[in-house]
Amino acid sequence: MPSDPISFSFELFPPRTPEGAAKLPAVVKKLAAVQPAYFSVTYGAGGSTQEGTYEDTGVEAAPHLTCVGSTRARVAELLDRYRAAGVRRIVALRGDARQTNSGAGLPAMAGDAAAPGEFRFGNELVEFIRKTHDSQFRIEVACYPETHPQAPHPDEDFAHFVRKVKAGAHTAITQYFFNADAYFDFVERGARAGVSIPIVPGIMPITNFAQLARFSEACGAEIPRWIRLRLEHLADDRPALLDFGLEAVTRLCETLLKGGAPGLHFYTLNQSEPVLRLWRNLGLPSPT
Repeated sequence: MPSDPISFSFELFPPRTPEGAAKLPAVVKKLAAVQPAYFSVTYGAGGSTQEGTYEDTGVEAAPHLTCVGSTRARVAELLDRYRAAGVRRIVALRGDARQTNSGAGLPAMAGDAAAPGEFRFGNELVEFIRKTHDSQFRIEVACYPETHPQAPHPDEDFAHFVRKVKAGAHTAITQYFFNADAYFDFVERGARAGVSIPIVPGIMPITNFAQLARFSEACGAEIPRWIRLRLEHLADDRPALLDFGLEAVTRLCETLLKGGAPGLHFYTLNQSEPVLRLWRNLGLPSPT
């Protein structure tokens, strides 16, 4: 069993519109009020590298570092800048050559297929960080309990994950899922393979069926039939859909925590209220 304390964290991404940029500071402030362990943020997301905190909230920032199409010199430069700025945690991702890194809960999270550039796989990036900065950074990596959509076979995808762990990762964050058994099976497989680092479930609040279906199709996250049918039925009744989504994801989180999950990583999609409703429903610590 992992010795690390239970950890709760939030993911944010750079706003794509001026309206989104204007709203983000208020979202960050509300999320920071419950004192998460850290904010996972894509590079350039509103000052995420400034003094290792996010928007002067005092909450640690963990910038995403992708190696797709990059060079060792460029990655080394970024790592030096992060260390100088006070960053102590990195989310190390292979990335996706087809799109910008849009957040760990989206398809760009952590594909391990070959990509152009001096790094081909996520484990090579982890090895490079450990070699050049040793213990300066806590390294988070990604994993897919339901198998990465680009993987030719589940065993090959799992082998990529094990290589990242052996390269020196400290913690793994999963792609979101709605089937707790997929997570527990993945953890058990990891234990049999000698994986002892915490594997933190990624949690996606349900707020919009069309959006969720689009994300899930792209990243290989299965929406169970019973959830899909209920969401389709409630598609035109947003309050009822939100209530159902809250209930379903709350049960999932409760099952995961009771089963020994070392924490939860919430994909916020830059919205505070859906995550905070879930936070309150779970009875998680709320200093304010």
